[in-house]
Amino acid sequence: MEQKRSTFIDTFNQHNDRIWILDGAIGSMIQTCHLEEEDFCGNIFKDWPVKQKGNNDLIALTRPDVLRQIHRSYLEAGADIITTNTFSAQSVSQSDYKAEAYVKQMNEASARLAREEADRMNRLTPDKPRFVAASIGPTNRTLSMSPDVENPAYRALTFDQLRDAYVEQMMVLSNNGIDIWLMETIFDTLNTKAALAAARIVKEKTGRHIPIMLSLTIADASGRTLSGQTLDAFLASVCHDEDIFSIGLNCSFGAEDMRPYVRYLAEKSPFYVSSHPNAGLPDEEGNYTETPQMMAAAIKGFIDDGSVNIVGGCCGSTPAHIKAIAEMAQGLPPHQRPSNGGKIDWLAGLEGFTPMPGTFMNVGERCNVAGSRKFLRLIKEKQYDEALGIARKQVRDGATLLDVNMDDGLLDAKAEMTHFLNLMASDPEVARIPWMIDSSRFEVIEAALKCVQGKCVVNSISLKEGEAKFLDHARTIRNYGAAMVVMAFDEEGQATTYQRKIDICQRAYQLLTEKAGIDPHDIIFDPNVLTVATGMKEHNRYGLDFIEATGWIKQHLPHAHVSGGVSNLSFAFRGNNYLREAMHAVFLFHGMKQGMDMGIVNPATKVMYQDIPQDLLKAIEDVVLCRSDDASEHLTEMAQKLLEEKDKNAQNLTPKASVDRSTIPLEQRLADALRMGDDEFLEPDLMEALKHYDSPGKIIEGPLMKGMDIVGKLFGEGKMFLPQVVKSARTMKRAVAILQPYLEESKQSGGKSNGRYLVATVKGDVHDIGKNIVAVVMGGKNFDVTDLGVMVPADKIVDTIIEGNFDFVGLSGLITPSLDEMCHTAEAMDKAGINIPLFIGGATTSELHTALKIAPLYRGPVFYVKDAAQNPVIASQLLSDEREQVLAANKARQAELVRLHNEQKKQQMAATATAPEKQNTIQGCPCGHDHQHSNHKQDRINIDWDNYVAPQPTYVGYKSLPNIGIAQVRPYINWTYFYNLWRVRKGTAEAEKVKNEAEQLLNEIENRHYMQAQVGFYPAYGTDHSIVLPGAVKGTDLEIPTPRQKHKAQEGNPQLALCDFIAPRGHNDFMGVFAVTVSPSFCEQLEQLKQQDTDSYRTLLMQSVGDRLAEATSEWLHQEVRRHLWGYAPNEKLSMTDLARAAFRGIRPAVGYPSLPDLRLIFPISKLLNFDTLNIRLTENGAMYPLSSICGLYISHPQAQYFVVEKG
Repeated sequence: MEQKRSTFIDTFNQHNDRIWILDGAIGSMIQTCHLEEEDFCGNIFKDWPVKQKGNNDLIALTRPDVLRQIHRSYLEAGADIITTNTFSAQSVSQSDYKAEAYVKQMNEASARLAREEADRMNRLTPDKPRFVAASIGPTNRTLSMSPDVENPAYRALTFDQLRDAYVEQMMVLSNNGIDIWLMETIFDTLNTKAALAAARIVKEKTGRHIPIMLSLTIADASGRTLSGQTLDAFLASVCHDEDIFSIGLNCSFGAEDMRPYVRYLAEKSPFYVSSHPNAGLPDEEGNYTETPQMMAAAIKGFIDDGSVNIVGGCCGSTPAHIKAIAEMAQGLPPHQRPSNGGKIDWLAGLEGFTPMPGTFMNVGERCNVAGSRKFLRLIKEKQYDEALGIARKQVRDGATLLDVNMDDGLLDAKAEMTHFLNLMASDPEVARIPWMIDSSRFEVIEAALKCVQGKCVVNSISLKEGEAKFLDHARTIRNYGAAMVVMAFDEEGQATTYQRKIDICQRAYQLLTEKAGIDPHDIIFDPNVLTVATGMKEHNRYGLDFIEATGWIKQHLPHAHVSGGVSNLSFAFRGNNYLREAMHAVFLFHGMKQGMDMGIVNPATKVMYQDIPQDLLKAIEDVVLCRSDDASEHLTEMAQKLLEEKDKNAQNLTPKASVDRSTIPLEQRLADALRMGDDEFLEPDLMEALKHYDSPGKIIEGPLMKGMDIVGKLFGEGKMFLPQVVKSARTMKRAVAILQPYLEESKQSGGKSNGRYLVATVKGDVHDIGKNIVAVVMGGKNFDVTDLGVMVPADKIVDTIIEGNFDFVGLSGLITPSLDEMCHTAEAMDKAGINIPLFIGGATTSELHTALKIAPLYRGPVFYVKDAAQNPVIASQLLSDEREQVLAANKARQAELVRLHNEQKKQQMAATATAPEKQNTIQGCPCGHDHQHSNHKQDRINIDWDNYVAPQPTYVGYKSLPNIGIAQVRPYINWTYFYNLWRVRKGTAEAEKVKNEAEQLLNEIENRHYMQAQVGFYPAYGTDHSIVLPGAVKGTDLEIPTPRQKHKAQEGNPQLALCDFIAPRGHNDFMGVFAVTVSPSFCEQLEQLKQQDTDSYRTLLMQSVGDRLAEATSEWLHQEVRRHLWGYAPNEKLSMTDLARAAFRGIRPAVGYPSLPDLRLIFPISKLLNFDTLNIRLTENGAMYPLSSICGLYISHPQAQYFVVEKG
């Protein structure tokens, strides 16, 4: 029976209408006493083999007078709660000083001193009782990370060792009258779980109910702990403990920088909130910079926000700081806990996770030795890195949770589970999402729970060993802070009928909620997915009974979830993977309609319900829904046919001819096939052509090249659009492939080439769509094209030209730094003596830049090509009698461009010389102008910051949105840019055709791939030339330069920079950052298309669709930010037209776009997110890969607007 609550709880509840004051730093105060080695050692540690200076916990034994005075000073300064000097007084930390044997004495002396001083003050001021909090530090070890970078699965100590060390410490403290556990400076949640387990043991042994204060420290402005968890994830991981009284923050930063994180915690947490920050940050000499008045003023911001109940000080704080804080807080109202109980996530890895309503949670099944032969082999062979790759791939394929099972007769399941989970914790991508611990042996489950710092799921427990064992297992799981899968299994065995399923689940639900204290949200029922279509009549209802039981559970057992091992359903059809995946799709479709919200499935499955042929769909549904007695036999017959059809030769399928093609001349048929991009009859027509032409080479040189000439002419005249040209080139490739076996092994095999053309995207640039189009167009015009790909360094281009005897070379680039790289490449070609024509193209290139910067560096001719169609035209001209005329005209044109540019520059210089002389000019202003930053003040937009209240985001740091459905963002696609890419005009037949094909592609990929994103919010202030995020990167400030417009300011038309829209220092403002990209599975499919090199059109179509999806996701995400994540426009309702014209508050300038044109700005911005989790890579010039990626800023001010900054 639980003891009466402590005096502290009773007193706090009576006086929870005020701010309570915690004391300040003990360590900092000890340092001010300038103690020497002999002070620390005293007589006890005299001649000790290890130096003791700095072991502050010792002074309770060796200099108790110092410690007593520190406690007294804090109490007299106004502290309601003083802390014991026991932060490192446990055997783990004391082992560094070889003082483990004195742990009990240290804790006893420290607790007694604090208790005596608190009681003394209580006698002096009985109307204001004082209390003692036992300081429990995190130790200098971590359970979630390895100290050995070469061995990521290694841990310096075990959970049990740390828990036992805490028990030894806390038993002494409890027996010596402390009132509160203060587990502070938490940097690893698993360490905290060990401390919570110790507190539970101490409570059971002593009968004392001691409330727990948790106080974590965050590593930097991302809002994460050192072990990588977000605040949301931490809350989800520890909230199960019923003794937690408050959760707060300490150490980390100074108070001003800590404020947004405390506010966020207060909004989310159902507990009271504490905060004891540092007195600023130490300077270069190690001195803390905030005076008592400064610190009190900063902490007042916490109170003004309504965020705290208990405040105090950490490093650098003194009794003077506490006195100032206590005086400031007197009479001010405390934080009121949320009436809705807070907003704690359900599960957690490194990040919190709560499924959106109606979302199915996909549990990855491949890290299961019982279900994956490959994974079992890798574990047996100790190939852990490759096994970890299986986990990583499932995350990338969209798994919401990861199931891990090591139950195999030849494995030490407990050791393998521990090792692999520790390894998973070392991979941020895998550790980001929650895990499912899967074992039939409870000792393996408990060992696994000691490796997980987040909130995981245990799979599974059941009633098969009776109620006592069932409840014992459930309570143990709850104590570790995990949810649990409950199988429909009792003392009589496995439930196979609907009635047995619901009876067992109802009984288990009542036991768990009424006797074990389990939150119903943490109960996940598995009503047993059993195999259907076995040929046994009693198995016919297995699928339907599960589905109907799911509906009953969701209706009658509130908040419980339903899961299942879906692959069990189709075991009767092992070897027929397509049928099995189709059965799973059907089962999930009907199960989800009844409320099934999670399942163990393969996240990479390719078969979707809507793609299943109707006859097969009916046969499967007849089996799953038990519609007829012979359904199993019918499906078995279809399964056999599927296997037989798989082995059939495609020649058995005879194409139907809709017209009499014999009346059309053969040459016209071939030309039409190329012009239309239609290869339906290509092979029979080519077989007929072989009978009429002397050699296959003549077919290529004759009708095929004639067809491609027609294509090139129509494209040049604008009568064919790009998708048609790409299809034509694809058809040409297929024609050559068909003829290849008949071609002689000579130059005839390629026909007569117009010349060799080398094309590459230069170093530092990953954009390839334009280059690919050039390659297709040039190939279609019978040029022999070699494509070196993207990010190609100059020396590789030079070497390839020399070795390959090329006639032309084309350089492509989309980003600004590529212009310099093109210059470098041209210069390298020149030095190598190369003089073949050089073609320059890409979005950032221009005719003037080519003439002014590139042409002078190269001895050969340099041509600026505005689009792909110009490449074959100019190349053909250079191969004809027009060559000299074309070269001369190009040279003259470039000379004229340079002359006009120089003349314009002289005029600008003359105008500047006659203007009034600028005063106080300083060269090198970051804005790109020659003047002082103060001159900008007159250029800036006028914003009244003093009366502006900045909206507060719902969190600080970044969060991942790992699985955004394509269907969700698809409506946000702006097709205008798509049409522009394909050079078609909206409303034309060509535009509708290419859009329809894009829509078809979207239909195909909608359920196979997904989008992903990250969004972060950080405190920020604006200067005249940049946005500064204080403490954003590992405690240091991050400065983001923001270029200013160069045009002269006019009245009402200021020269804008993004920093203008962020409040200056001293005001409370925030900036957001974001990144969106496609899923790894999308990239894999696109890469496969590129490597196959058989369908250039589909490759380009998929790339362009990916680009549009990235932009659409960016639009959708910004709306989510405005409505929910930042929440400053919760009621916004805008049409797609409104969104297209940016009729919303705030802006989202992306890197590389008009207001942030310098792509290199992505480097500082990327430090605020985790690109590794998104699988985004950056080139040295700041280009992102995958190409379909966007990164930028969020600015919320109502006057923020889009504008253009000239590239310079």
